[in-house]
Amino acid sequence: MEAITSRENAKIKYACRLREEEKLRAADGLFFAEGPKLCLELARGCELRTLYATAAALARTPALSRFADRTVEVAPHVAEKLAGTRSSQDVFGIFVQPVTDADALLGTARRVLALEGVQDPGNVGTLLRSAAAFGFDAVLLGPGCAAPFAPKTLRASMGAAGRLPFAAVRDLPAALTALRSRGVVCLAAALYHSEPLDTAPRAYPGGLCVVIGSEGRGLTDPTVAACDRAVRIPMTDLVESLNAGVAGSVLLWHFRGV
Repeated sequence: MEAITSRENAKIKYACRLREEEKLRAADGLFFAEGPKLCLELARGCELRTLYATAAALARTPALSRFADRTVEVAPHVAEKLAGTRSSQDVFGIFVQPVTDADALLGTARRVLALEGVQDPGNVGTLLRSAAAFGFDAVLLGPGCAAPFAPKTLRASMGAAGRLPFAAVRDLPAALTALRSRGVVCLAAALYHSEPLDTAPRAYPGGLCVVIGSEGRGLTDPTVAACDRAVRIPMTDLVESLNAGVAGSVLLWHFRGV
């Protein structure tokens, strides 16, 4: 097994750049993940290119042994450099980003989560995890959304980004129109000109797309107009709104397909 003891090793420097730079992740089609549990989860749906781990971490997690042919042992001080968190988990993976054709997704997906302007990686990760938990089979990412394979998003999604097909679309209203053209009902989460969630039908035989915007701005008018109807979550007057991760998860649970 290859071993690295220098923090200045070229492979370690590249892994750190991959952790920090979205442009590099997009250009190379790779992403960086930290932690034994997250790496094992991601390996169920994504190709693992290289696993970096300390000897102690490998001993603590025998399940990692199945990646022995792709494992590079690193010294503890090298693991500290690789860590994107204050306390290193001593296991790091470089994975190949799965690629989904947007046209194919729009032509086949039946239970879809669509996001617009959800910039917080924690919210995007939470929504990906909820979509996987509640039986949705695809995700559309409109303009302004946090990258699904950024480290913070990955941690919040706990590997769901590797199990759900998703596609980034520049024109979300056009994508919603394409879904509606084949019978998928699109529901916008909106505070105004909307109906209470508990009055909306729960069953959609032709398919369903739940559309979520950011907490601060919500959905744009063109996106709301591209949907079949708008729904809101009934709440008390004690709070003005829920963040996108919470609100979206409530909607995904309400329209669950499990």
